[in-house]
Amino acid sequence: MHPGPRGERDVGFWGCYLVGRSGEPLIGHPALRDARERLTLREYRADGWQVWSHPTDSSLGSMTALADAARAPVLLGFVMDGVCVAVEAAAPHSGSWYACLGRTPMAEHLGPDGPTREELFLPPEDAAARAVLWAAETGRGVREGPLLELLRIERPERSGEELFFAFLDRLGIESLSG
Repeated sequence: MHPGPRGERDVGFWGCYLVGRSGEPLIGHPALRDARERLTLREYRADGWQVWSHPTDSSLGSMTALADAARAPVLLGFVMDGVCVAVEAAAPHSGSWYACLGRTPMAEHLGPDGPTREELFLPPEDAAARAVLWAAETGRGVREGPLLELLRIERPERSGEELFFAFLDRLGIESLSG
């Protein structure tokens, strides 16, 4: 949470971004049947990639099931309070993996009594290596270094949303605006 103009705490953005490549809208896949009504197309990206938003929690179902149904890699970013992102990625051949963007805020959101960041997410080095494999399955050759740079950020200076879209760019899922 961030201090508001009168000292109260403002709540940052909470919601999900679902990313996949398909010749049809992703929401047509049976794996998204229960979430379809709350998904909104946010943008198209280069090479047929779609970014959909969901206004609440990460209850969009199994990304592995969606990747299998779409026969293509998919990615989910759950933005928490606008300051950190839980990333779930899945692909038909390279499997699924979890990472976080904004490491310190993520640990703060998990709290002392819940699971730890280390229990839920891969270490940055492992996540970057898995991200390279995931990108390769999309037909993109990306470098591990720029991904690792984002994954290692402890306390981001930009919003969780900005981190997530920078992560997409570094995965080779480029914006149409360039």
